Amino acid sequence: MVTAAVILGVFALLGAGLVGMTYENTKARIAENERQFLLRTLNEMVPAKAYNNDIYTDTLKVHSKELLGSAKAQTIYRARKDGKPVAAIITTTAPDGYNGDIKLLVAVDLAGQIGGVRVLSHQETPGLGDAIESEKSDWITNFYGHSLFAPDPQGWRVKKDGGIFDQFTGATITPRAVVDAVHKALIFYYLNREALFAPAESVREVPAPAKSGETHG
Repeated sequence: MVTAAVILGVFALLGAGLVGMTYENTKARIAENERQFLLRTLNEMVPAKAYNNDIYTDTLKVHSKELLGSAKAQTIYRARKDGKPVAAIITTTAPDGYNGDIKLLVAVDLAGQIGGVRVLSHQETPGLGDAIESEKSDWITNFYGHSLFAPDPQGWRVKKDGGIFDQFTGATITPRAVVDAVHKALIFYYLNREALFAPAESVREVPAPAKSGETHG
């Protein structure tokens, strides 16, 4: 005769199985949503018609705490057209935001010009520092077309510090951190442009940025 304990055990197993299936399905949906969000963000900076490779999987892992703001590996997304390099989209971190890390994507074309900058995540103050989001203001679009040498090193600062980029009313730390992170991402690109489009994926250490007063080029 089937006991109550056996019946309860069967239901427990069935319940655990359903929970496991639900978790896996939810996990898959979250992963796909994140993928679609990332692709939309990448295409805001590098139009889909400009490349024909799988930009989501054509990646390179790199290390540069000095230039990319984190000891962890950062991902470089490579855009190619018929196998030829078009742009590199660099994942980087501004570690000195007002409330912590600001994770960014910086798209740089072959000529070294910025195709766009977007914020992936941050914890900046709502109504102040969150103006770095493209949905909140157009401030982040001001990087478009600039390069490592245009403006000059002095220009790669907020206006309060003598540069060309606006700060926010009541919030200077956040834009200052983003400007510095974008500038360092350009230095990283300049130092590693050829390696960034190498066909094989690898993890690479890169040189530290030049000291104050030194130039690149």
